[in-house]
Amino acid sequence: MEFRKKVAERKPRRYRNWDYWSKPLPGFGDPEAKLLIVGLAPAAHGGNRTGRMFTGDGSGEWLARALYETGFANKPTSTHREDGFRLRGAYITAVVRCVPPENRPTPEEIENCNPYLIEELTALKNLRVILCLGSVALSGTLKALRRLYPDADLKGIKFGHSRLYTPRGLPYTLITSYHPSRQNTQTGRLRWDEWLGVFRRVREVLG
Repeated sequence: MEFRKKVAERKPRRYRNWDYWSKPLPGFGDPEAKLLIVGLAPAAHGGNRTGRMFTGDGSGEWLARALYETGFANKPTSTHREDGFRLRGAYITAVVRCVPPENRPTPEEIENCNPYLIEELTALKNLRVILCLGSVALSGTLKALRRLYPDADLKGIKFGHSRLYTPRGLPYTLITSYHPSRQNTQTGRLRWDEWLGVFRRVREVLG
């Protein structure tokens, strides 16, 4: 809590005129979504600034463009809450709702935010695919799924890029991908064609 407030107080020069959101972030998107995208947490000068997940930073640019190119969004850019960006058949959330120091949430933070993810999973009645962006997102998602579906066989699910799982007893397909952070995209660990391929794979699963 204190960190997200400090971020707003120490804003970089390029955002000096912004009134930072600096509050916990809810998920957003289509309530009839078949695809749920789970990230790590709001970015310090992205979601924590703009008040919307994956909005106003490099990760958001990659995500918005991929969603647009595969028909899940109405435009290829996501810059602020009132920019007209809308999701179609998709919903975006995160395992942690406040920006953590060094983008590394503690186990306690993940545990405290897990009920919100459970509520979203329960509310999205048409959900068929869950896309986890990064190992922490997968870990937090599995925590929620074990509570919702205690009899589901979630053993053997490990993080890796573009991996697909259809666990017995779970009504969703799980897909994992590298997070589109600058650390991954600028180093070449995640290339654009690989990233777009993840969403094309989602489309194949959804038919």
